[in-house]
Amino acid sequence: MIDLAFGFAMKKAIALQLQRIVEEESISKTQLAKRMKTSRAALDRILDASTPSLTIGTLAKAAAALGRRVSLQILPA
Repeated sequence: MIDLAFGFAMKKAIALQLQRIVEEESISKTQLAKRMKTSRAALDRILDASTPSLTIGTLAKAAAALGRRVSLQILPA
């Protein structure tokens, strides 16, 4: 159960970070969805902190659409 809880927390943190960038740069969700070549509904799922599923590819696509890149690390437990 700890791993599942950690996964939810990571998704929530990522969603909030993406939302913050979108707000800071005054980018509409429609504009971001267009940049990502995805639907607005799909973008809403990405930005929904309560939806746990998010692939690394989708995260990278969202980051690139915002002029960012993703950096992941595997750390000792």
